[in-house]
Amino acid sequence: MRTSLHTLLCDRLDIEVPIIQTGMGWVATPELVAAVANAGAFGFLAAATIRPEEIDAEIGRIEQLTDRPFGVNFLMDAPGADEITDAVIRHGVKAASYNRAPNAKLIDRLKEAGVLCIPICGAVRHAEKAQQLGADLIMVQGSEGGGHTGSVPTSLLISQCVDRVDVPVIAAGGFWDGRGLVAALAFGAVGIAMGTRFLLTRESPVPDVTTDRYLRAQVDDVRITRQIDGLPQRVVRNELVDQLENSGQAALLLRAMVSGIAYRKLSGASVVDLLNSAVSIKRHEKLTRSQILMAANAPVLARKAMREGDPVRGYLPSGSVAGVIDDRPRCAELIARIVDEAERTLDSLSKLMRTASCTQTSA
Repeated sequence: MRTSLHTLLCDRLDIEVPIIQTGMGWVATPELVAAVANAGAFGFLAAATIRPEEIDAEIGRIEQLTDRPFGVNFLMDAPGADEITDAVIRHGVKAASYNRAPNAKLIDRLKEAGVLCIPICGAVRHAEKAQQLGADLIMVQGSEGGGHTGSVPTSLLISQCVDRVDVPVIAAGGFWDGRGLVAALAFGAVGIAMGTRFLLTRESPVPDVTTDRYLRAQVDDVRITRQIDGLPQRVVRNELVDQLENSGQAALLLRAMVSGIAYRKLSGASVVDLLNSAVSIKRHEKLTRSQILMAANAPVLARKAMREGDPVRGYLPSGSVAGVIDDRPRCAELIARIVDEAERTLDSLSKLMRTASCTQTSA
């Protein structure tokens, strides 16, 4: 699928279209990643919600489903980060993405093995730091993005980062169609990354009862809350969010303790591992004690909605685009649609400029 949209991102990742599927916990499974790869784009496996001892099998599953390149997304300060790094290198994975608490030693190991390092940043200073640590490309997410997010709109943040770093920038936060892809390229990005749009595809593992809540959401239903884990998160408002926002501090901390116990069981991490992770988070993110205690809420409550099919008691991380998406195409159909719309948009812009030029000449 060689198109006029071929950019540096395509060359670096050996893909056909400059589109990336982000590593969404409980959502970015081998099946979704492979479907994206087979459609000519680039997908990231979400290793943050996979036990370290299972990562080899999950990567192997992708290798069975596609011969195209793909990546792995993980948290460098979480238990098992070393084992995940080993697996990425052992399998010759094309790229690794990470955001919270980048680890210089792990980044050096990945780079030495030829793995492209693509950190996710939500501020200009984070992008500058990522460049210093050796990022090959930088995924920059504006406030329209889902899950943990900042306050600067994507259009402003992308433009700022492109001007401040020498590393190619991938735009994330608020993208779902071909017009958005053209806009991102105009801002200076080399491509776009999408989460929510891929969450709402046929290859996504999210149960119908949960995706129905996303598809019914209006723009005003997608909002930012701090009550999931103490940090700003963009979510689809539901019963859980309403309950949390009306709860006192004691009730929130009690829920956090329950989530912590559940997360330890899900992750298989030891108490020492979790304490070390908490220390690392506090050092890099400058969080309060209550925010650290609430950290386990996000993966546990997301699992309830994304895997257990309970969108009432689970939380729904979402980009603002959920309010304008109303269908669940297959990945190949979605990517072809985006490319077609982007090319038609570029053609329309070209005709518009030619018309303007002719009008000036006539005058």
